[in-house]
Amino acid sequence: MTTGVRRRMGVEERRQQLIGVALELFSHRSPDDVSIDEIAAAAGISRPLVYHYFPGKLSLYEAALRRAADELAQRFVEPREGPLGARLLRVMGRFFSFVDDHGPGFSALMRGGPAAGSSRTNAMIDEVRQAAYEQILSHLGAQDPPPARLELVVRSWVSLAESTALIWLDGRRIPRAELERQLVHDFAALAAVSAAYDAEMARILVPVLAGEPADGPFGELVARLAALVPGPEGVPQGEPGGTAGVGPQEASGSIPGPG
Repeated sequence: MTTGVRRRMGVEERRQQLIGVALELFSHRSPDDVSIDEIAAAAGISRPLVYHYFPGKLSLYEAALRRAADELAQRFVEPREGPLGARLLRVMGRFFSFVDDHGPGFSALMRGGPAAGSSRTNAMIDEVRQAAYEQILSHLGAQDPPPARLELVVRSWVSLAESTALIWLDGRRIPRAELERQLVHDFAALAAVSAAYDAEMARILVPVLAGEPADGPFGELVARLAALVPGPEGVPQGEPGGTAGVGPQEASGSIPGPG
């Protein structure tokens, strides 16, 4: 045991400590299951002192969500350097690290938790989604406002990443690395389908794909899709007798532009 006088924390320092303690507890259990008594004990202070800094559990919960939302939004920040597929894969790695480390807290953030229906909580969730959306648009070099189809693709993908993470937390039945890569492939697929229908989307996507290496995430998707296409004798190329294992360029040949 240590001896001496315990240092007295300032008001803001103590508030930040309590938020950190609450977040740590919320990372392992649902906020609904964490009591003020547990938060006080983990912080080494009395229950009444917690209420001195926060009027109730809801206000502490919202403050903890604020910090979590800010951290999660930062996970989508990525330098605009290198192929887009590799950038998105790094973003997904950081995103799933957050989800993995803060499972119950992430679920509470996205589903509302004890503050379900709270306008402040809903606003925080929307801020995270908007931050992710704006980051992806910046990587595509999109104008403001972006084309309608591009907005649809990016917002759909952000929603897909969120729902995929929530489902994954229920048992973690699929290897995390596979889901991170699959979500990057999902983005490429959504964008490609949209570009096939819309010339404006094609003008945005074609330069992006031109900078993608054959061994990158987007190139891997092309190879995987090509392996599903029946060969000359009706044998899927991923089966014996097909052409599984060939590189994306060999499997797909040249990809014609729209029109």
